[in-house]
Amino acid sequence: MPPVSPELISARSGRVVAARRLGKRNFRGKDRLFLAEGPQAVREAAGHRADGVPTLVELFATVEAAERYADIVAAAREAGARVHLASEDVIADISTTVTPQGLVGVCRFLDTPFEDVLAARPRLVAVLAHVRDPGNAGTVLRCADAAGAEAVVLTDASVDLYNPKAVRASVGSLFHLPVAVGVPVERAVEGLKDAGVRILAADGAGDRDLDEELDKGTMGGPTAWVFGNEAWGLPEETRALADAVVRVPIHGKAESLNLATAAAVCLYASARAQRASGGCRSVTQS
Repeated sequence: MPPVSPELISARSGRVVAARRLGKRNFRGKDRLFLAEGPQAVREAAGHRADGVPTLVELFATVEAAERYADIVAAAREAGARVHLASEDVIADISTTVTPQGLVGVCRFLDTPFEDVLAARPRLVAVLAHVRDPGNAGTVLRCADAAGAEAVVLTDASVDLYNPKAVRASVGSLFHLPVAVGVPVERAVEGLKDAGVRILAADGAGDRDLDEELDKGTMGGPTAWVFGNEAWGLPEETRALADAVVRVPIHGKAESLNLATAAAVCLYASARAQRASGGCRSVTQS
């Protein structure tokens, strides 16, 4: 079992330097490693394996955090990760947050090939097309996980899945369901259609109303929701790829819904329709 370092690791250590540089996308891509910060993300990382290989590689923890979250440290060691005790200054140096929680994990990339997503014949998928804000990307991933989606696809025009803000915003959901990255939107739509999935583009200017679609009973089958950019939505060429362009009805005086809220409404609408027809997995199932 890899040992806990008997002394606090130095800020000049090569391990610290290597971890710190993962805050930058080019180094993440080169090393195929990313940072998971905080107890929830590290706990999920420690329990995650891809093809039998543990996802968590290293864990940096303050003495206080190591004592408070002794179960997480034990899980990290059980997963084969090397655990380093570090000062608060070292953790702050590695961390990308203003107020670090004392635990920072180094994890292997865990994205899934798009072909594997299709082979699993998913019934509910979130496709992030042109989503640039990492916080929104992570939050939509969390919503997809909560709604029982089987996969998330990030197109090549979207933000980096492993951006620290996206990882934090997913609150551990990144480790729960397959995520394909770097897929051209045309390829994503084509592949999902070939797999028998209906493509719905979420857009405030859509010609279909979500409530009406639910009332008509059209949403019980396999569905992929395509979500666009936070500021300008989906471009016309992307909307044209969809089987339907659907708007979330605004019953009050609000101008619109933000991306993550709209995504939650759409995904849960599909999840409810699919559960009613015996389709989608439910997170309440044992």
